Amino acid sequence: MTATVKAILDKYESDNPGVKGNLARILNHGRLGGTGKLIILPVDQGFEHGPARSFAPNPAAYDPHYHYQIAIDAGLSAYAAPLGMLEAGADSFAGQIPTILKVNSSNSWAAGANQALTGSVEDALRLGCSAIGFTIYPGSDDCFDMMEEIRDMRNEAAALGIATVIWSYPRGGKLPKSGELALDVGAYAAHMAALMGAHIIKVKLPSDHIEQEDARKSYEGLDSSTQAKRVEHVVKACFNGRRIVVFSGGAAKGTDAVFQDARDIRDGGGNGSIIGRNTFQRSREDALAMLDRLVRIYKGEE
Repeated sequence: MTATVKAILDKYESDNPGVKGNLARILNHGRLGGTGKLIILPVDQGFEHGPARSFAPNPAAYDPHYHYQIAIDAGLSAYAAPLGMLEAGADSFAGQIPTILKVNSSNSWAAGANQALTGSVEDALRLGCSAIGFTIYPGSDDCFDMMEEIRDMRNEAAALGIATVIWSYPRGGKLPKSGELALDVGAYAAHMAALMGAHIIKVKLPSDHIEQEDARKSYEGLDSSTQAKRVEHVVKACFNGRRIVVFSGGAAKGTDAVFQDARDIRDGGGNGSIIGRNTFQRSREDALAMLDRLVRIYKGEE
C-alpha cells in the first residue's frame, strides 16, 4: 500500500473493508499501481452502438477474450463490460485483472435517454468483480428512476464489499445537445454522482461553454481557458477531490488528441482515463503502443 493509495482510501470514511479492499485492488493493479492514477478499458459499446460499429474496424475485437488479454498485457487498472462479455472470459482470466460489471445498458434504437438493468450485484459477486458500473443520464425524463435504481444497487453492493462506479452523462429533458459537454453541466453531473455515493465517477471531458443561464454569474472569474483547468473544476465538484474521477475517451480520435487529453487530465488532478474505442478499434499492436504511452504520461514520464 503506497502512501498515495492510502490517502485516497482514507477519504472514503463510511466504507467497509470490503469496498476499500476492492478499490485498493483497482488502484494497486497494473503498471499504474500505487500512483493514484488509473486506466480502465470499458467495452460496453456493442450494446450502445452495435457490434459492427464497435468492432468491425478491428475484427479481432469481436472476441471477448481479446479485451481481457489486451487489458492484461497493457498493464491496465481494470476491465469493465456487460454481463455476457465478462462471463465469456471469466474462467480463463480469473484473478488476472480487476473487473467492473456494467449493470445497465441501452441501445441505439431506443427513444429517450434510459437504460435497462442487464446485470445484478449477485452477478458481480459471482464473477469476482471489484465494482459494478451504472450509467445515469441527469436531465432525462427517466433520470429519477435511474437514480433510485443505483441507490438500491449501490447499497446492496456496498453491503457485500463491492464498489460502485457511476457513469454520469447529462442528456435529455430540457438540456440541448449543445449543452451536454458544457463545463457547468459536466461539473453538476459529476457532483450528483458523488452525492449518490459513487466510489469512482466517470464523466466526459468538458468544453469551456457555460449552458445554464442561472450558473453564468457563478462562473465569472473562473479560469476555464484550458482543458486542464476544466478538469480541475470537475474534480473540485467531486467533494474537492475526495472522490476518484476518471474521464471517458469518447469517439475514436487521433493519437495526438488522446495523448493531450491524458496530459490535461493528469495536470488537472483527475485520476485517469476510461478509454475504449480509441484502443480496441485500432490493431492490437497500435493499441498496446498507445496504452504504453498513456501509462508513461500518467506516470509523468513525458
